[in-house]
Amino acid sequence: MTDQTDEMTELEETDVEGTDATEEAEEAGEVDGANEPDEAGATVGADDESDEGTEGADAPVARVDQLEAEGDIAADYLEELLDIADLDGDLDMDVEGDRAAVSIVGADLSQLVGQDGEVLEALQELTRLAVYRETGERSRLMLDVSGYRAEKRTQLEKLAAETVARVKESGEPTALDPMSPFERKVVHDAVAAGGLTSESEGVEPRRFVVVLPA
Repeated sequence: MTDQTDEMTELEETDVEGTDATEEAEEAGEVDGANEPDEAGATVGADDESDEGTEGADAPVARVDQLEAEGDIAADYLEELLDIADLDGDLDMDVEGDRAAVSIVGADLSQLVGQDGEVLEALQELTRLAVYRETGERSRLMLDVSGYRAEKRTQLEKLAAETVARVKESGEPTALDPMSPFERKVVHDAVAAGGLTSESEGVEPRRFVVVLPA
């Protein structure tokens, strides 16, 4: 476990610039119908790298094969980690839009989620790095554990709907609590579906969504 963790840490340290760029690109997909400057001042198209923006789109066959290969690599990596940690869990793989999706399901895997999903986010990044080590290409693979992200999505969509109703009634912008990039993207999409716009403000890890009146 130590050797494998050291190897992944070394890869992460030597690849910080590229990792930051990936996170900035994912951030760029947050604002519905607009472009948002990244930290370096460059403007990235809103549809370039959104967290869930391509769900439902049909990827070309070659791309699907590539994403399935990413899922296989990720599953092998995660299965080895589960064995080392002596944890029971089954792995489900799928392709959602233009990204691979891997889920770990089991009786009690809360330790792989952590408080507010912090462990899950870290595990997802390590899994993406494992895929990068094998393929040489960046992965937007989405990892879920015990349905945490699916449940969180439902909660956030409900929160967004309630906030949209409140903003429409008051005519005043409303700021939500700080969220992860995944959570903010879910809220942005739900707000847009409700007929309003939203934007992200602040700096990580305290970046938050503001819902704007029409």
